[in-house]
Amino acid sequence: MKVARRRQAMLDAVLAGMTEVEALCAHFGVSEATVRRDLGALAEQGLVVRTYGGATARLGPREPELTLEQRRERQGDIKARLAQLALEQVHDGETLLLDGGTTTAALADCLRARRGLHVLTNNLTALAALGDLPEGHVTVLGGDLRVPSMTTHGRLAHAALGRVSVDRVFMSADGVVAGMGLCEASPEQAWLKEAMIQRAARLHVMADATKLGRASQQHWTPLPRRWSLITDADDDTLLDTFRAQGAEICNGLPATGP
Repeated sequence: MKVARRRQAMLDAVLAGMTEVEALCAHFGVSEATVRRDLGALAEQGLVVRTYGGATARLGPREPELTLEQRRERQGDIKARLAQLALEQVHDGETLLLDGGTTTAALADCLRARRGLHVLTNNLTALAALGDLPEGHVTVLGGDLRVPSMTTHGRLAHAALGRVSVDRVFMSADGVVAGMGLCEASPEQAWLKEAMIQRAARLHVMADATKLGRASQQHWTPLPRRWSLITDADDDTLLDTFRAQGAEICNGLPATGP
């Protein structure tokens, strides 16, 4: 592998959470000296921060939060594909929890293909699509309105979650970083996501390839030991870092491995 290509792959690996020299050596099949030299070069370019025994992602300044309309216009075809992949995980009669976001709203558009669902959500943009679920039931989590995302949050939402449990929770995020979790624009969003995860038997994170390894915001929700990543990404180096963090990858492609 050429040096420039290897360093780009190593940068992707570090951004996704593979931060130890030993792990990078094993993953790329190169010596410790080579890994340290590559990390040093990436650090000189300001792309990573050297640490004792490896490197970590350089967390840049917080990005401006997109408006709801801007979110809707981005990656629309990919969100529809992720919604179809997510639908394959849903069975008749299950209880689901839908987080805020346009990607989870795309899933709401598909749920009429299942019967007898009970859907709980704080995602107000998803309600129109959930209005005619076959033999279904919809529960809206109350709370304070967060206008940029048209979601509810706060004490009432947490109180409602404390009285339910669900089979699956489907989440989106501004970024997904292995070893760190899901990043969001506000602490209230991050705390509510954590509460949602605690009430669900299974977590499904819906994130297109541009969000993987992206630390675009400064508030974080940790991920559980076992979870599912629904994505269009096909970069095995990047995806392996998430597998190492307990993720089952669902991208519609054949599974790789021995």
